[in-house]
Amino acid sequence: MSRVLFVQYTNPAGYPPLQHSSRILADAGWKVLFLGTGAAGADVLAFPAHRNITVRRMEFCKAGWRQKLHYLRFCLWVFWTALLWRPRWIYASDQLSCPAALLLTSLPGRELIYHEHDSPASGNTAGGFAGFISRARGTVARRAQICILPNEVRLERFRSELGPLRSAVCVWNCPAREEIAVSPRDPATGPFWVLYHGSIVPDRLPPSVVDALALLPDSVHLRVAGYETVGSRGYVEQLRQRTRALQVEHRIEFLGSIPQRADLLAQTMHSDIGLALMPMTSNDWNCETMTGASNKAFDYLACGLALVVSNRPDWRRMFAEPDNGKPAYGLVCDPGDAVSIAAALRQWIADPVSMRHAGELGRQRIAAEWNYEHLFLPVFRRMSGQPEPLISSTETSASRNFGNDNAAQPVPK
Repeated sequence: MSRVLFVQYTNPAGYPPLQHSSRILADAGWKVLFLGTGAAGADVLAFPAHRNITVRRMEFCKAGWRQKLHYLRFCLWVFWTALLWRPRWIYASDQLSCPAALLLTSLPGRELIYHEHDSPASGNTAGGFAGFISRARGTVARRAQICILPNEVRLERFRSELGPLRSAVCVWNCPAREEIAVSPRDPATGPFWVLYHGSIVPDRLPPSVVDALALLPDSVHLRVAGYETVGSRGYVEQLRQRTRALQVEHRIEFLGSIPQRADLLAQTMHSDIGLALMPMTSNDWNCETMTGASNKAFDYLACGLALVVSNRPDWRRMFAEPDNGKPAYGLVCDPGDAVSIAAALRQWIADPVSMRHAGELGRQRIAAEWNYEHLFLPVFRRMSGQPEPLISSTETSASRNFGNDNAAQPVPK
């Protein structure tokens, strides 16, 4: 029986792609072991139980000198566990897991995957601990049998800075097939619920969203599910104060962190419009390259919601403009402008038939090709020893990478 060890120096349940890939492998009979830690804000998030998946986490440790000792203990724990458990594959899934992954490559018979969810701002190697992590990342990338990134632009830069690589592939952060709504949504009659889920930070959920709510009829409500990050502590209270000042507090729900993803998607099913907002410009490389990497829009579409996305070229092309005869699933807005956000939301609620139609077309797209089983299939085949070459998305887009032929071929169970 094949074994795979996932290594991540944070809570792996904060990353839905890890839940999906591990479940694909576990359903096929693989034994899966996660070694991770706690995480500020996202500590309550958890994977659903599965007979072939085990999750072990060290306690969370705040930044400081104690964290350096904590990190060393984590690396030694990973090495000792792998030595005893003897996995065939090591699946390193963040930059801080790279030193531990390098230790494991000294063990015979181990194959390595590197999955980078968030990319560093620059390829320049810094000094000190950051430089050590950066150098480990480069070595892991070159030793890995497969490197996975969730955005084509990120993958191109990754290959340019760290290559030559053995295999590199773009796999978008799409939902699993089992998470797709089983049937079209009922006609929308109001009240209308707008949903935001994810990390609650000003860049992703700006105060202008609350201001936009105040410009809309009382039939429009906002639901927020997620957690504050280390850098956004107190932001939810700021938003609450804003709702009270605008007298719309009765039209907004803060649900907090929802531990199980299935429960989060249940909330999504009871909403009508999904917000997936990114700043129009940003100095953060990851913010500039979030199409495919952000799971929000895909999750909303899987549940039949229409979208409101930022009026950025990449987001507009992917979700709000017809492409080769394929439909649009959302409307665009300027996320920093309450009037612009309100106009997009008003357009949907004024035409609920079109709103539901857009969401249904999105649900069908998720079922046909924007699902994790479809996109992860070449990786699964490589891990299983099946002779199929990985295709880099530097040549084609992720949705075309794996072809419609793969959509009809379920992952073996």
